[in-house]
Amino acid sequence: MKKKRENMYLYMLTLRDIEYHNQKRKKQISVMLLIFAIILIIIIVLLSKNIKELQKAKAYEEEVISYQDEQKRIEEEQRLAEEQRRKERLPQVTEEAKQKFDSIFHSETKRAFLTFDDGPSSVTPTILQTLKEKNIKATFFMLGSNVQKLPETVKQVFEEGHYIANHGYSHVYSAIYSSPQTVLDEYNQTNEAIKTAIGEPDFNSHLFRFPGGYAGGKYAEIKKQAKELLLQNEIYNIDWNCLSGDAETSQPTAEYIMNRLQVTSAEKNSIVVLMHDAQAKKITAEMLPKIIDYLAEQGYEFKTFYDIF
Repeated sequence: MKKKRENMYLYMLTLRDIEYHNQKRKKQISVMLLIFAIILIIIIVLLSKNIKELQKAKAYEEEVISYQDEQKRIEEEQRLAEEQRRKERLPQVTEEAKQKFDSIFHSETKRAFLTFDDGPSSVTPTILQTLKEKNIKATFFMLGSNVQKLPETVKQVFEEGHYIANHGYSHVYSAIYSSPQTVLDEYNQTNEAIKTAIGEPDFNSHLFRFPGGYAGGKYAEIKKQAKELLLQNEIYNIDWNCLSGDAETSQPTAEYIMNRLQVTSAEKNSIVVLMHDAQAKKITAEMLPKIIDYLAEQGYEFKTFYDIF
């Protein structure tokens, strides 16, 4: 009986040990599961954070790429626009241009070509300022010798959208009119000076004004032959049909200038106005606002030879 009780007691102890160990194991498993869950949560949080960071980084990268692509597109558009603008400022001789030039003094609507000979000079900035204020473009028949003296002024004229034409290099009649070839040589010499000043190696105005005008004078025959030679090189010459009076007297007054403008522009639809860009003709620059206002009041629309070539 005693033996049986001892066995029973041992059995009970064994059950208690087993239970104790089971409970202990359960606690260990629970702790391990809790630790695992915490670690898993930490991993998930870290992964989630990394994923978000990666997503942000990718989004930022896409934004950068998009911005760079947009900048490239804008730069390309600007380049193409600048190239187009550059081409538009390089005169071109076309069949349409030839027809327009042949009818330069004839128009159904009123138009005025403001032209300035002999520049650039110290008064060119005054002329440019007035043209800018009036929002008008003009044509400058420049002397090569002056172009080389004031290249920055030439570039300003070009950059502001005015037409640069050719008036020969020297303005010394005995030199330029010694032969038809010397006329062409002075044109080419001046054109090279203009190209250098404006930084456009392909520039050619295709437009020449004979110093002293084309018609008449002791060099009439040389001019006639030179005109043919110039045309063979796609260079056209133009005089004027309207005067500001500054070529007719050395010291014109304001009243004289306005009177000559009114008289010589009367009953004409298309006028090419002769003016001078020179220190000695400073009165012309001073009178330019009134000249422009008068022509505008008469209904003239202002043009340059870009409208021709």
